[in-house]
Amino acid sequence: MSMVLFDVPGPKARVRHKIMAVVGVAALVAALAYVVMRFIATDQFSSRRLDWINYKQIQLSLVEAIGNTLSAFAVGAVLALLFGAVFAAARLSDHAWVRGPAAVVVEIFRAIPLVVMMFFFYYGLPVAGVKLSAFTAVVVSLMLYNGSVLAEIFRAGINSLPKGQSEAAYALGMRKTQVMTLVLLPQALRSMMPTIISQLVVLLKDTALGFLITFEELLRWGTRIGGDAVNFGRPMISVMIVVALIYIGLCLLLTWFANYLEKRNRRSKKVIHTDDDEAGQTQVAESSAVMGAGSVL
Repeated sequence: MSMVLFDVPGPKARVRHKIMAVVGVAALVAALAYVVMRFIATDQFSSRRLDWINYKQIQLSLVEAIGNTLSAFAVGAVLALLFGAVFAAARLSDHAWVRGPAAVVVEIFRAIPLVVMMFFFYYGLPVAGVKLSAFTAVVVSLMLYNGSVLAEIFRAGINSLPKGQSEAAYALGMRKTQVMTLVLLPQALRSMMPTIISQLVVLLKDTALGFLITFEELLRWGTRIGGDAVNFGRPMISVMIVVALIYIGLCLLLTWFANYLEKRNRRSKKVIHTDDDEAGQTQVAESSAVMGAGSVL
């Protein structure tokens, strides 16, 4: 028995894979334990290492940096979703003159590194007389890169649906726009949701690249505060730990929100199916009663 990309492992191969997995996990745990022990040995987790965060000005600048990060993420995420939806629809078009250019645009922006786009929009366009702010350059870059990836996610999700769905919709007289928006897209979104959320998490972390073009986001705040902390005899590692924990918290919140939406969607589907089943049972019962009455007469 063979799978598409590899052969199904036999008993010896499964044992070998389990041994390799145990060894890999043990090595990873040992490496993390070594790092934590070194942090403890150098007194990196003591409260005095975090005394810099007690200053009001630092707290205010931290809140501002988080706000800038979330603003870039929110605007970039909305634009990336719109960009992905439009170009996924264009790539699924029946017209070659629409499908071809859309494919070229998506492939180009998927291939260009995000940092290169940020440098181009912030440092390159002023040469041509077009000056963008750091926020705009970050948002446009996030939109183009992540939107191109989302376009492929949307296209793959729609193509994964059974063809009978669209054929039945066309048989009812629906136009292609109606088939896409009313039939295919709602079903595809349910299966694509985990992948979409994963890409949005990537987009959130990609905002950190904005510090390379002087965008005042969380990582740039950390490097600036960390440099000041070094000048006052405090290592930068404590600042970077705080920055990492904030990013982890933001990503966990986004993941929690996605899980909440998925569970709510499942509950609503169950309610709809239950109502449909009850309506069907009622209709069957009424039909049986009518047939029984007819037989008595």
